Order: sequence, then structure tokens, then C-alpha cells
Amino acid sequence: MLAGLLLILLPLIVGYLVPVRDERALAAINRGVNFSVYAILGLMGVSLTGLEDLGGQLARMGGQAALLFAVITPINLAALWWLSRRSRLHIGDSKVVEGAPTSKLAAMLGSLALAGVVVLGVLAGLGFGTLGFNEAPALAEQLAEWVLYALLGLIGCQLRNSGMPLKQILLNRHGLAIATTVAVSSLVAGLLAAPLLGLRWNEGLAMAAGFGWYSLSGILIGDQLGPVLGGVAFFNDLARELLAFLLIPLVIHRTTPLAIGYGGATSMDFTLPVIQQHGGVACVPIAVVSGFILSLLSPPLILFLLSL
Repeated sequence: MLAGLLLILLPLIVGYLVPVRDERALAAINRGVNFSVYAILGLMGVSLTGLEDLGGQLARMGGQAALLFAVITPINLAALWWLSRRSRLHIGDSKVVEGAPTSKLAAMLGSLALAGVVVLGVLAGLGFGTLGFNEAPALAEQLAEWVLYALLGLIGCQLRNSGMPLKQILLNRHGLAIATTVAVSSLVAGLLAAPLLGLRWNEGLAMAAGFGWYSLSGILIGDQLGPVLGGVAFFNDLARELLAFLLIPLVIHRTTPLAIGYGGATSMDFTLPVIQQHGGVACVPIAVVSGFILSLLSPPLILFLLSL
């Protein structure tokens, strides 16, 4: 298991060691990450069709995702509310940003598009089956593993070249406190959810360690524990992001750490425009630092927990 952990971590580490200065190269890396995510999620959908009793397995996946979400969400919100009560981070009437780059509706549609890719993958797999190409699910799993290695290398490169010096991250105490609260409360919830889901303790922790990074958590979990649990992790973290889009405008002026923190790893990218629009520019560095720490922590933590 440790050898498998090192094999998967190696591309992430190698990618992190590569400095990129050219803006066109960085843009190509970003496009490569997006393409790889869509490709793997589509292949995950194809591989699901190789399961016996597909309808029953999909129903199980939906039920387990709902259960995991129902356990993690209140614990996350309670911990972040506690932090908000004790934190001096209150933006009050901070100036909001007019015309932020992404509306809530557009952001939510972008998230749901990824779920649609999984559905299209399932439909494609069923189509291959009717044509007699029954090897498609097995081939999809093999191909997804190779794309995963490429994706991890690109993500490592993204993190290295994100423009966030380590000193800046460690000195932002609000972002560090929010990230720590999200990580600890999520792992506590994962430990509590494990017996309810029929999982080992380390598998429950791994399921909760995506911290909202639904595309990567579903891919890593699916590679190690199979497409059904990969789907559970994906839809659990996707539901977190969708709830964050609705929650941020309602609470960011009263409980700022809760609004920033509930987006998890996505507070540095997908939910950042909504945080910026409703909370103002003062929230941006805090959200970026919190999201960066959780993004940096999530992949190696998931892989380490699954290696135990």
C-alpha cells in the first residue's frame, strides 16, 4: 500500500518542483487540469457501468453521499460558527465588489456540469454495452489511472506557481485558523460517519478529507476504493460547494469565517468570486490562503489515509 501511495504522490511532488514563469505555459497547465478532470469523471461514469446491479449501486451511492453530507455539514458549520464567535474577523460594511467575475448561478451551473459529465459517462458505458463492447469499463479504469497521474503532476505545478509564498500563508492567521477548523471538523465528521457507511475508520477519514475539492476527491477515492465510493466522495463535496454558493451571501457579514471556510478548498477558486462580490476585497487574501492550505493538504492526506 505504501508503494502505491508513493507511486501516486510522485507526480504531485514532481509537479510541485517545476517552476513555470511563462504565462502561456501556465494557461496551458490550467487547461490541462480542466481537461483531465472532465476526462477522468467521464471515464469514472463509464467504469460504473461495469458494476453488477447498476441501478442498486447508484441508489446506494446517492444514499451514502447524502448520509456523509448530513454528518459533515452540521459539524463543519458548528465548528466554523464557534470560530466566528471567537474571531476578530468581522468585515461589517466592507465595500463589496460590483460585477464580480462569476455570478452564483453561473458558478453553480459550472459545478453541475461536472456532475453531468459523470452521467454522460454512464450513458456512454451503457451504449458500449449494447454494442457488445463489454471491455469498456475495464479499459476506462486503466485509462483513468494514467490520466490521474498526469492530473496530479499538473496540480502540483499549479500549486507551486500559484503566487502564494509560504511565508505569506503562515503569517495570515485568519486563513490558517479557518483552514485548520475546516480540516479538523471534517476529519472528526468522517470518523463518525465511517461506521454508518460501513467503512473502516481510515476510509471514513479519507472520504471527508476532500474538503470540498470534489473533482479530485472523487478521482482519488475512486482509484483506491472503486467507482461507487468515488462517486460518494464526488457528490458529497459537490453538495458542499453548491450549499456554499447559497450560504455565503446570507452570512458573510455576520459570521465571516463561516462563510469563507464552508467553501473549503474551493474558496481559492470556484467560490472566491462570490466571496469577493458579497464580502469585499478584504476577504480575498483570507479566502485564498484558507483554500490554498486545504488544497495543498487534501491530496496527500487522502492518499496517506487510504494507504493505512
